[in-house]
Amino acid sequence: MVSVTSALPKDNLIDEKGIEVWLNSIAATRDADEMDYLRAACMEALHLYKDSVRSTGELTILSVLHVADILNRLQLDVEALAASLLHEAVGSIGFDARRIEGLFGKHLLDMINNMARIGMVASGPTTEINESQHIENLRRMLLGIAGDVRVVLVVLAERVHIARMLKHCDEATRRRVAVETRDIYAPLANRLGIWQLKWELEDLSLRYLEPDQYMDLAKQLQGRRHDREKYIHDVISLLHEKFAEQGIKADISGRPKHIYSIWKKMQRKNVDFNQIFDVLAVRVMVNTVAQCYEVLGIVHGIWKHIPGEFDDYIATPKANDYQSLHTAVIDSQGKPLEIQVRTYDMHDHAERGVAAHWRYKENRGQDAELEKRIEWMRQWLEMKDEGLTEAEFVDDTHAIFEAAQIYVLTPQGNVVELPQDSTPIDFAYAIHTDVGHRCRGAKVDGHIVTLNTKLQSGHTIEILTVKQGGPSRDWLNMHLGYCKTSRARSRIRQWFKHQDYEEHVKIGRASLEREINKLGLHWPDLDKIADRFNQKNSEEMLAAIGRGDVSPIQVAACAHRRQAELPLNLPPQHQPVKRKSRQSKKSTPNNNVIVDGVGDLLTTMAKCCKPVPYDPIVGYITRGRGITIHRRDCAMIQRIDEPGRERLINVVWASEESNDSAYPVDIRIFANDRKYLLRDISNVLSNEDVDVVGVTTHSDKKTDRATMRFTIEIENLRQLSRVIEKLSQLPEVIEVKRQVR
Repeated sequence: MVSVTSALPKDNLIDEKGIEVWLNSIAATRDADEMDYLRAACMEALHLYKDSVRSTGELTILSVLHVADILNRLQLDVEALAASLLHEAVGSIGFDARRIEGLFGKHLLDMINNMARIGMVASGPTTEINESQHIENLRRMLLGIAGDVRVVLVVLAERVHIARMLKHCDEATRRRVAVETRDIYAPLANRLGIWQLKWELEDLSLRYLEPDQYMDLAKQLQGRRHDREKYIHDVISLLHEKFAEQGIKADISGRPKHIYSIWKKMQRKNVDFNQIFDVLAVRVMVNTVAQCYEVLGIVHGIWKHIPGEFDDYIATPKANDYQSLHTAVIDSQGKPLEIQVRTYDMHDHAERGVAAHWRYKENRGQDAELEKRIEWMRQWLEMKDEGLTEAEFVDDTHAIFEAAQIYVLTPQGNVVELPQDSTPIDFAYAIHTDVGHRCRGAKVDGHIVTLNTKLQSGHTIEILTVKQGGPSRDWLNMHLGYCKTSRARSRIRQWFKHQDYEEHVKIGRASLEREINKLGLHWPDLDKIADRFNQKNSEEMLAAIGRGDVSPIQVAACAHRRQAELPLNLPPQHQPVKRKSRQSKKSTPNNNVIVDGVGDLLTTMAKCCKPVPYDPIVGYITRGRGITIHRRDCAMIQRIDEPGRERLINVVWASEESNDSAYPVDIRIFANDRKYLLRDISNVLSNEDVDVVGVTTHSDKKTDRATMRFTIEIENLRQLSRVIEKLSQLPEVIEVKRQVR
């Protein structure tokens, strides 16, 4: 148990002098720079809290100093101690986030913001009816911030201090906090292997949840205290004597048995206090694992071993990596005695758990054992109410954990669970379908954000709505990233389905025309491809596009591919001559197109029309350069004379899935000229992993308009559509379309 004895004052008074006394008491384990950092945090906290008092009557500054003192005993880094001192001030008058970041760094600011969010959930109103949901919210919020385990450690230390002060609270508060402590915080400390905190949290929770049984056990332990202390002293003397004979140096101490563990064992085994074998216990610490087993042999040579009461947690550690030898023996007087044997390193890890690894991680990077403990904690936090008990829950500590969910807050402090990469739109529809439909903006932690912003665990989200209205069709555009969840997408589609059919047809036609126009394609024969989309005819195809059931780029690409794969449909005098070959159909060496009638010929894409999959294409046999691939509507192909037509040949695109080539395409951007326009366009192209191979720009000073032509390399029409769509979203951009000569 973390001792409450410290250099902090016992009365409810503290000033700069008192803080300096505490700092001097912990300075032996810190260097000068660390102490300066911590001293600055203390003075900042003293300034921020001033005369602020908690509900228990304790000064806030003294309360946070006690938490920092607990963390210091766990030997946590000074950044974590500073976070424990300052997080109570978040949101208060006088708190300046920029000042805190400037003084103590961004990591500390992130930590205290996360802790403030947890505090917001923990302090939320609860009743007997919603108590289980309140605990689930806490569990989810803790999971959301599990990425920085130091935040969890600070939260645990704060909970220890809160539990110590429960005697100053009313009965309802004591019970609520005790339930949370027992069901969330003590198991969490166990998961992280921090036995010092675990034991104290368990004892304090039992004290207020089962006060009669707690006091009865405390009296029985206290009543035998003198005899127990004398007995333990005699055992320690005997063991020192026996170990000295074998040349073993060991530290031996009486191990305090915690009331909660005695009570739990009595409940589990349905026995009374006199049948608990480990009330009398000693702990032996040695240097090596080999000496642990030597000590075990000596102990079993002195006393008779109790069958079934031996556990080898060295050979088989607990899931949280706890290691020790536990044995129970009967002495010559028939008294049961428990003995634990471990190395000093095992003891350090058992007492401080994850905290024992922090400096290793800080100085040398990855620590596999630390990551495993954090993973185990996360698995427990993710465990749902499926009737599983802690004992029934089987951990796979070797599985790679990747959080699949995020946990964000409503302005009222309720926790909402969403998939990774969810947006404010997803959040709005998770709250209520009507909130989603009427959503027009969002705030994250008080700041206006775009509706396709990716949310992160711990964010507080506020949705800005209008009185009436519906969703935007852009929300269904996967390229724009507005929706992650199927719930949001299905609700949006349902909304559009309820609109008038004729309006859907009109909207669908406009959407498809816009897509066709920007990609430089021809209007497709919708009747011929309607069945591919489970529609009866062209009108229903347009209605499906208008409702959002079918994407216009899907229709354009499908129709385009169908047209591109058909044989050339030119007048008879324009039909290409089919040349004989050993192969009737052969994929060209670069696998981009399939040439009908000619095998193993080099193909190149025409620079005049720059075809891309699945533009309708035709091959032109050149002299010495293989086959040049043109769009069918290319002006050069249309101008070929009669003798030249004999050199045209049928070609079709190879399957898109196997095609990893890039094709040059010209796009034209028309925009109001502004500062940084070219930079913003370049950023979009860079983010889409699109290479720019040519740029031409022209600015008209009279109209203040800019015309830009980019030659970019794309993989297919879908990528081209996505790029054009995102460029169209840029401020002051009027039109973006594919340029076809």
